[in-house]
Amino acid sequence: MVDPSIDKLATMVDSKYTLAILAAKRARELTKPGRSLPEKEVSIALKEVGAKKITYTRKK
Repeated sequence: MVDPSIDKLATMVDSKYTLAILAAKRARELTKPGRSLPEKEVSIALKEVGAKKITYTRKK
């Protein structure tokens, strides 16, 4: 289970789709061969979004 919840995280961005893209891109950055993390990369990325460590700007 992810804490904070997906619904709470979705309120921090404009949509759940944006949240998914942010988390996926950050998870890819965290994935490195031979690197051991205490949690899954996606969980870490979602926690970073919740802590406002990851920001984005919408291109028009």
